[in-house]
Amino acid sequence: MENLDIAKFGGTSVGNFEAMQSSYKVVIGNSNTKVVVVSACAGVTNMLVELSSGQCDDKKIDEIIDKLRGIHKEIIDNLDDKEQLSEHIESHLSAIRKETLLANKGSSDQLTDTLVSHGELMSSYLFVALFKHFGTKARWFDVRTIMRTDSKFSKAKPLPDEIRVLARDNLMPLLNEDEIIITQGFIGSNILGETTTLGRGGSDYSAALIGEALDAATISIWTDVPGVYTTDPRVVKNARPIAELSYIEAAEMANFGAKILHPSTMLPAVKKKIPIFVGSSKEPEKGGTWVKETTTTEPNFRALALRKNQTLIVLTSPVMVGATGFLANVFAVFAKYNHSIDLVSTSEISIAVTIDGGTSTSGNVTLSENMLNELRQFCDVHVETNLPLIAIIGNNMSQNAGVITKAFESLKDYSIRMICYGASRHNLCFLLSSGDTSVALNALHSELLEV
Repeated sequence: MENLDIAKFGGTSVGNFEAMQSSYKVVIGNSNTKVVVVSACAGVTNMLVELSSGQCDDKKIDEIIDKLRGIHKEIIDNLDDKEQLSEHIESHLSAIRKETLLANKGSSDQLTDTLVSHGELMSSYLFVALFKHFGTKARWFDVRTIMRTDSKFSKAKPLPDEIRVLARDNLMPLLNEDEIIITQGFIGSNILGETTTLGRGGSDYSAALIGEALDAATISIWTDVPGVYTTDPRVVKNARPIAELSYIEAAEMANFGAKILHPSTMLPAVKKKIPIFVGSSKEPEKGGTWVKETTTTEPNFRALALRKNQTLIVLTSPVMVGATGFLANVFAVFAKYNHSIDLVSTSEISIAVTIDGGTSTSGNVTLSENMLNELRQFCDVHVETNLPLIAIIGNNMSQNAGVITKAFESLKDYSIRMICYGASRHNLCFLLSSGDTSVALNALHSELLEV
């Protein structure tokens, strides 16, 4: 379909009836929006993850399920067919209870994926009902029909070639001029039909993958803020919106913790050169940020990103000096246990690497004792957890004398565990050992982005 727009709405944009109504107005305001991807209602995924932990007693289970019922009931109370909608939500809540009891007997990533998927399934169903309530034709579509992934539960890898074939066979024939397709982000299925998830924040990724599969003209990411800011405006009051970002800048921001976009969202868009718009569903009139292949400006400093819950692993061995294959052995162990290494720094006798704990569905990094023991066979291992990482995003920082000095001066009062610089001309990363990261962000923003 020519000029097709894929619109994604985050949890706050479908969190209650009022938010859904605002999002509905955004959709019908763009005649090119024919596919809508939604997250679970705000707060729902966190509650479902808690239920999946296997640590909830009967009282806690009842408490959380009552909260889930209340969130969805508030929406249903404003719609037609209340009885039928309530029955549908109750069927999900019944399944959630059964799966929670199974988790108490033995939790697993697969069971967690099944349990948390109810969030998107419920919100998308009610969003369809809202469209019909206002007289707009809409169809509910189970994204698991097309979102084929591998079987790495909690952080599954999408299979774009298969998604494209499935989308063209099952979704494209449904597109027409007067009906909106509403589906789910974040969830998918493997070849066996088992439910998987793409990791926290994966709804952006889902929208981009669908956009790639359908050759969309644009992808719109609707959230609760009018575009991408120079840093988190909740932490830095002087943060300001950015009118445009290049794919590379946006990918760096997303990868290093900016919550507006999922880190993987850029990949499908870059492959097809699909522009991405980021705006507020509550205040669409304020405009937003366009993310595209090139921008009119390339400043040294574009934005700051903060990523918490980093795990630092320092591997030390005297035999590294002059040795060959040591790094290969280390990386092979991490690959064996399915850990993606993020930052790397080396010296003559040691390697420091980081692992991001914020991308899995559970939000935690689990380092198995077996993996650590394998590493200990050829080096000493030291692990530090819950460290914050600040990334400076920009352009050509290494090619302009004196610009990096400003960053170091701003962080002179902080203990820095690791610095990563040189692999990319678009970022400079600091792993901090402790301290108030909000103060550090404000200091950097004042020095680098308020001039």
